[in-house]
Amino acid sequence: MRETGGMDSEDGLSAAAMSRTIPALPVRDVAAAVAHYRERFGFSSPHEEPGFAVLIRDDAVLHLWGASDEAWRARESLAEEPISSGAESFLAGTASCRIEVADVDGLFGELQPRGVLHAVSREGVRETDFGTSEFATLDLDGNLLTFFRWTKT
Repeated sequence: MRETGGMDSEDGLSAAAMSRTIPALPVRDVAAAVAHYRERFGFSSPHEEPGFAVLIRDDAVLHLWGASDEAWRARESLAEEPISSGAESFLAGTASCRIEVADVDGLFGELQPRGVLHAVSREGVRETDFGTSEFATLDLDGNLLTFFRWTKT
């Protein structure tokens, strides 16, 4: 494969290896969401400002961003004044992410009494047909966080 400026010249695919992803979840109130993630999920917040925060627990990193624009509610005609800020409040709670963990059963036991389990996971960790053991949780705004461990290699 020949590289030209980071791209393979024949098929246009990057030859650069990718590594970590960092989910960015929309929340209505960043300060309240940070407190929720600290208290319920055990994350720390090395960076926090009114519209953005970085959360860390072990090797997992999450970004929270403020979806707090309420201006769309006052528009008389969305056709004439389309929604365009990208931070509209209705976006909060619409995201999801999956976080790989080494001890999914241990984390389930830790989070179960903290009131964050999604209804589909209240009975416990489940095995999927695609090779994971997992459970789902919800944050303060309703964003879905699924914690999993690969069971098939």
